Amino acid sequence: MSGNTKIPDLSVVVLCYKTGYFAWPFAENIISMLNDENIDYELILVGNYYPSSQDITPDVVRAIADKYERVIIVTKPKEGMMGWDMRSGLDAAKGRYIAAIDGDGQMPYQDILKVYKMIKNSNFDLCKTYRFKRYDSFYRRLISISYNFIFSIIFMVSVRDANSKPKIMTREAFDKLRLTSDDWFIDAEILIQAKRLGFRIGEIPTVFEKNIERASFVKIPTIFEFIKNIIIYRIKEFRYKY
Repeated sequence: MSGNTKIPDLSVVVLCYKTGYFAWPFAENIISMLNDENIDYELILVGNYYPSSQDITPDVVRAIADKYERVIIVTKPKEGMMGWDMRSGLDAAKGRYIAAIDGDGQMPYQDILKVYKMIKNSNFDLCKTYRFKRYDSFYRRLISISYNFIFSIIFMVSVRDANSKPKIMTREAFDKLRLTSDDWFIDAEILIQAKRLGFRIGEIPTVFEKNIERASFVKIPTIFEFIKNIIIYRIKEFRYKY
């Protein structure tokens, strides 16, 4: 792991919770792709864990960092869910552009390059994908469609798919955000604040693959969590004038 203090052009934050050995090929594919494109980058692998679990992911990402000097790891005992993991990775990022993507392979790693080129060659503050084709379960698709419809109506955010990644933002945009979500609502929180701050947002289509590495973390309690967060954040937003 390098101690280089140079500011990279692109920081890629990969959320690796419980991805285990799959983190190896996923990280190496990203490394190979960015090296081939001669992009100045750092790869941040977030392997946060519960101390009582048997999750091998922290050890896997440490081994990757030992092999590749541009890899930085975040391996902390968990104090929250996906949002806490993402915030811990984003806070470690030093790049001029900052990307976040799930590390389970459902979001194609190639999209990092596509979205990066989009934001580099435009005046967008934040660029992301939207899932126009999905190979996950009907249950997951139904939840996503319903959630995005409710989200767009309540918060009037004009995006097609709030939770799709990778999301890439400029350093200037990221520094304006005040993210607090510890759970799955962090993607929505980013977009709510982006709308309030007047960010220019771009989207490109992607294919959402079936997850063969692990079971979905979206369960019935997650739905109630989304509803609770929507109510809380809608109340919070009343303090701001648009």
